[in-house]
Amino acid sequence: MTPAATDTMERVVPPGPMGWFARAEAWLDDKGKGAWIAVMVLGFVFFWPVGLALLAYMIWSKRMFSKSGRTRTARYGMTAMKPSGNSAFDAYKQETLRRLEEEQHAFESFLERLRAAKDKAEFDQFMDERARKAAEARATED
Repeated sequence: MTPAATDTMERVVPPGPMGWFARAEAWLDDKGKGAWIAVMVLGFVFFWPVGLALLAYMIWSKRMFSKSGRTRTARYGMTAMKPSGNSAFDAYKQETLRRLEEEQHAFESFLERLRAAKDKAEFDQFMDERARKAAEARATED
């Protein structure tokens, strides 16, 4: 590898003196996405074109939609399914998850029946209006 170091976003930082913009960018990267958002909001508060420029830069450089937030959520989701080591708690957790899945299935089937009933009522209303208009049209022709 070259003498250049890599930072947390897997970009290569060139060796040697950096300009003020590169130093500011590296400092904000070290602080995280929250620092970028705070600077952007302050830019909007003090001089809106600066905030707009920072928002555009964050979107263009993919800092706004980076994976940092998703990895924390994914890690949490994986730990929720990991056994705790306590067999009583694990049995309770498994039973609770099974019960919640059954309730979710029952609720989804209820919503499906509700949608079907609503669709049928709307269709019946449409057919009644259509029949009424056809009867009125025949009555006016006579």
